[in-house]
Amino acid sequence: MLHIAQIAPLSESVPPRGYGGTERIVSYLTEELVKLGHDVTLYASADSITNATLHAVCTHSLRLDTTVIDKLALHYLMVEHVFQDHDTYDIIHNHIDYLPFSLLRRHSMPCVSTLHGRLDIPDLITVFSEFKEMPLVSISNAQRHPLPTANWQGTVYHGIPSDLYTCNEHPDNYLIYIGRMSQEKRVIDAIDIAIQSNRQLIIAGKIDDTEIEYFESVIRPRLDHPLIEFIGEISEKKKTELISNAAAFVFPIDWPEPFGLVMIEAMACGTPVIARARGSVREIIDPERTGFLIETNHDGVKAVQKISTINRRLCRATFEQRFTASIMAQNYLRIYDQIIAAQHGRGPSSWVK
Repeated sequence: MLHIAQIAPLSESVPPRGYGGTERIVSYLTEELVKLGHDVTLYASADSITNATLHAVCTHSLRLDTTVIDKLALHYLMVEHVFQDHDTYDIIHNHIDYLPFSLLRRHSMPCVSTLHGRLDIPDLITVFSEFKEMPLVSISNAQRHPLPTANWQGTVYHGIPSDLYTCNEHPDNYLIYIGRMSQEKRVIDAIDIAIQSNRQLIIAGKIDDTEIEYFESVIRPRLDHPLIEFIGEISEKKKTELISNAAAFVFPIDWPEPFGLVMIEAMACGTPVIARARGSVREIIDPERTGFLIETNHDGVKAVQKISTINRRLCRATFEQRFTASIMAQNYLRIYDQIIAAQHGRGPSSWVK
């Protein structure tokens, strides 16, 4: 049994009530590790729900708490709490980027950081160059490209519980888009593909403060078409229903996607994904098997015409073979073990599958 600290972002609860990819993955990983018999302490907001030991730093998740002005301050407080207890853990697993690096450098204890975001930002490259000894995990091989010489311990693809979604072999005729309303996510391309295909498109997702102007000036004028329906941010239950009943998930991103959790959520429902081949997409989607890779909107229209050629049961089977929470947890345990073994100068443990 390992004693593991999981450090989660405070922006959302773990799991999140609505949108929140990182917090959702931290939840799935934490619960799987507990199920496997490990002693896990989760550092997160107090409105989190877990079978692990919850160490709460703030009462509510920060995105919805209007009383919190300096959100970074509470993250620093959380890091301090982790290091007050650091000698009780076999390994610390960090999910809040570089914030703990300075303290991790000064403590000779096993640690690993999963990077959940894009890395092609010059300021980040400078920081990671300074802390080049930090053990890192990528969530796709494509994510690593800006930092090829970093101390990568492995790539662990996201996973979701196998019983969270079921395969729907008899979907409706509509297309679905779920995600942020940002320019790089190319919601307008999803709208164009749907209209040119004469298919209904349901759009769901949150609008960040930084995206309001783009949404109002570019996206909202496109929502008047009778085929297009925008329903805003939705619950996990509603998301499951919408994805499961959709003919296809449209994912026409134009940015270096680190992973794209919605793609495997769609696969778990048997729903094929039509995605622009950016970032991790080529690693996640098997062309003609679990979806279609596109470059242009015209490619997207042609892909919609071929949706019926995708075997939805095969989509689900691919998910079960590659992207379950159980597989993710076992892959992390292997990385934990190799880091702990290197720290203590021993071979791998027999309990790692």
